[in-house]
Amino acid sequence: MVPVGIEGEIVEIYEGEFTVVDTVAKVKLNDGYIKDLMMMQKWPVRRGRPYKGKIAPEEPMITGQRVIDTFFPVAKGGTACVPGPFGCGKTVVQHQLAKWADAEIVVYIGCGERGNEMTDVLMEFPELKDPKSGEPLMKRTVLIANTSNMPVAAREASIYTGITIAEYFRDMGYSVALMADSTSRWAEALREMSGRLEEMPGEEGYPAYLTSRAAEFYERSGKVYCLGSEERVGALTAIGAVSPPGGDLSEPVTQATLKIVKVFWGLDSSLAQKRHFPAINWLLSYSLYVNKIAPYIEKERGLNGWVEMTQKAMGILQEEAELEEIVRLVGIDALSEKDRLTLEAAKSLREDYLHQNAFHEVDTYASLDKQYKMLKLILDFNDLGQKALEAGVYLSKLSTLPVRERIARAKYIPESEMYKLDEISAALKSEIEALMEGGLLND
Repeated sequence: MVPVGIEGEIVEIYEGEFTVVDTVAKVKLNDGYIKDLMMMQKWPVRRGRPYKGKIAPEEPMITGQRVIDTFFPVAKGGTACVPGPFGCGKTVVQHQLAKWADAEIVVYIGCGERGNEMTDVLMEFPELKDPKSGEPLMKRTVLIANTSNMPVAAREASIYTGITIAEYFRDMGYSVALMADSTSRWAEALREMSGRLEEMPGEEGYPAYLTSRAAEFYERSGKVYCLGSEERVGALTAIGAVSPPGGDLSEPVTQATLKIVKVFWGLDSSLAQKRHFPAINWLLSYSLYVNKIAPYIEKERGLNGWVEMTQKAMGILQEEAELEEIVRLVGIDALSEKDRLTLEAAKSLREDYLHQNAFHEVDTYASLDKQYKMLKLILDFNDLGQKALEAGVYLSKLSTLPVRERIARAKYIPESEMYKLDEISAALKSEIEALMEGGLLND
């Protein structure tokens, strides 16, 4: 809490309740001068706060959202963007991250947001309980409310204000998650101010310095050694939503953002229209942190084979996309039973695993351990099913196994009853073994 640039010895510190402008401590500087410290600090928001050094991000930020944690994880101190057309669930994704991400402080910037959306956040967050402490979530959340009817200059400054507040908490050694919703409206404010200053316009009227300004913002994220204490480490994870007009990802703001961030969660309008949420398209999205955080997940969390499982699951989904092209052309009868089982496994991955209800009290969050067991159930069904097909079992028998309904309902099993997932796994093996042992072989 000592402001940047002040070094010395604390000679007096007070206890009790204070406002941000009351003196809380006195520091004797190296030249003998006694300086009063208060909780408020002044800092130019457009300039990043200094630190000792940066650390390579190797620990994942667990969000509890299965599609993110499994396939496109973001590291603590990393950067991510959520581009997508209107109505695809960008704001809900960011709300979910603000509620469930394992960050100690959350800074949510509503930049040019509709007034009713900011009202929803302000009404909802105080009623939500922090899953770790049981306290209201609002106690560890900072909201920057900048509605669409506010002045353009305020909108342009709101993003910098939010990230400076996030850096203030990062410097105390906290893990901070910053949600910027939406950077497109911030870029529009840049364009409007640039036009009023009569600057030379760039692509689509945005200023020529759009990319460098976006880079300046995202580069302020990171995991760092803080100034002061040697062992104090803070992390600032920046996640920005982008609202490309008409969902066109080739427009300048999206492209400028994609050049900088390392995680891309591409929202898809066709998934949203099918009511599949989060509508993150697994064939378009990517994360460059997967290999960096793999050792942490497998060693620190004890989830052996996690990376291999996620690659296998993604392979099934990619294979499904290729097989669906064949089905559209010549029909499903042209596929072998092995390929049709792959389609069944992919359907289970999509509907039972990736689809997640943000408004269901259990399904809204899934721990890494639960995700691991759920994913293993579906992959085991695929692997054991392929062996059963080779042994001569009909696909129709496999696809109508009673245990499949239990796999589909696994997402609604509370974290306190995880043993039920092990019971489903045992039931799956015994039911397929019963098929293979001959009672229900091809007859």
